[in-house]
Amino acid sequence: MKKSRFSIGLNAPFILGMGALSLVAIIISTFTKIEMLAIFAAYRTSLADPMQYIRLFTHVLMHADLSHYVGNYMMILAIGPMVEEKYGSSRLCWMTVITALITGLVTVLFFPKTAVVGASGIVFMMILLASFTNIRQGKLPITVPLVAVLYIGNEVLLGLFTVSNISRISHIVGGLCGAVFGVIFHTRRS
Repeated sequence: MKKSRFSIGLNAPFILGMGALSLVAIIISTFTKIEMLAIFAAYRTSLADPMQYIRLFTHVLMHADLSHYVGNYMMILAIGPMVEEKYGSSRLCWMTVITALITGLVTVLFFPKTAVVGASGIVFMMILLASFTNIRQGKLPITVPLVAVLYIGNEVLLGLFTVSNISRISHIVGGLCGAVFGVIFHTRRS
């Protein structure tokens, strides 16, 4: 009789690393008096402030609270490993950095009285990227435009007609980045 060995594998190193960094930030924020939101959040300050440029990237690592973190990372852990396997850890890292930068810049430039934290823009990037995984031999599955229209359209409508502290623009920018990355990387393969 053959014995079955069960082991746990490291299947998504970038996703797990990003999640761990975010968890450390939320733990420090929760259990110390260090104001992590001020350190990580993307918001408009003086151009002479060196942290202004760092926060354009770090805002995706900080969350408002544990519930915010869990909500984002449940989606990232569900979708991210498939996306990381399809595009590779290095490429996903670069797509995340670029999406964080664009989201941070849009917030700082167009919403000067807003501070943004959280990985929801990255979630939306991954949702759109995931929808591209089924493209084969020049055929665009109907699910790709449906996902784009439903997710981005919903965020536009919610942004226009509801008031909340959710950064709808992060969702829209993240989704658009995911769509652009999906087109770029899929077009190169075809």
